[in-house]
Amino acid sequence: MTPPRSDQGFDRMPDAEFEAMLARAAEKGAKRALADVGLDGEEAALDIRDLRSLLDCVRLVRRTAMQTAVRMVTTGVMLALLAGIAIKLKIFGGGP
Repeated sequence: MTPPRSDQGFDRMPDAEFEAMLARAAEKGAKRALADVGLDGEEAALDIRDLRSLLDCVRLVRRTAMQTAVRMVTTGVMLALLAGIAIKLKIFGGGP
């Protein structure tokens, strides 16, 4: 049996067969890519969950560090204002 030909004389593959071939190639490529980075085998899902957990922790630390920095700056500004008010009102001595 000869495969059907297109208008330009090329052999034409049935669409279902072509889709199945593409799916097999994509699956093989994905498995090879995971193997290249060391995420193949039975514990790969656990490794990926651990990596995601680690990324969540890094994001939490970054957010907490940013909040702490903002609080420190705000506290510094408030202390400077209070010190300025105390000096202006001469709370800590008679001064000139």
